[in-house]
Order: sequence, then C-alpha cells, then structure tokens
Amino acid sequence: MIKRIDRKALRLKKHKSIRKTIIGMADRPRLAVFRSLNHIYAQIINDELGVTLAAASSLDSEFKAANLSGGNTAGAQKVGELIAKKALDKGITQVVFDRGGNIYHGRISALAESAREAGLSF
Repeated sequence: MIKRIDRKALRLKKHKSIRKTIIGMADRPRLAVFRSLNHIYAQIINDELGVTLAAASSLDSEFKAANLSGGNTAGAQKVGELIAKKALDKGITQVVFDRGGNIYHGRISALAESAREAGLSF
C-alpha cells in the first residue's frame, strides 16, 4: 500500500525550519504570508514585541471593492499592493519575507513582487 504524504504537515515542518532563521525586528519586521484555498492573508509583524503592525487580506473592504478573488494571482497582487501601502503609511520600508512554508511560486510570488513594486524592499 502506498503511503500518502500529509502536505499540511510537510508545510508546517518547512515553516518551523524557516522561522529558526527569520525574525522580525523593529527596524526590519517580518512580512508573513498565509494562503488558503480561497483567500490570501499578509501581516507585518514585530517579533520582539509580538505585535502586528499592519495586515491586509482578500477579505478587506478595499479588496472587495476591486471585485477580485483571493484564490488567484491577480488577487494576490492586489493584497501585496494593499500591505505595501499600509506599511509605507506607518513608515516601514524594509521587511523580511516569510513565505510560511509555501513554495515561492504562484500567489506567494505574485504578492511578493507586487509589494516590491509598491515600495517595500526585502
């Protein structure tokens, strides 16, 4: 019998491994991305204080006004623009990107590239 790989457990294992090295400081907070089947979420976190400085998702009212879906790359690009705008409003220009154990491909890379184009550097 073939053993099935538990993808969620594999992603969490990768995420733990990544989080050993990635830490959000006050001068360079962490941009954490979470992807579900239908939505995408992004948070800028200061790990020293344990505080979320800015957040954007495909459930925000600004996102819904654009009439997009969070389950595709166009929606992820919009969320990337929103999180970059909120970060720049708070004076945050540099972040550390945390892909959350996901492969840097598709919606994850679309969010990152649009955040870079909107003014964030990582």
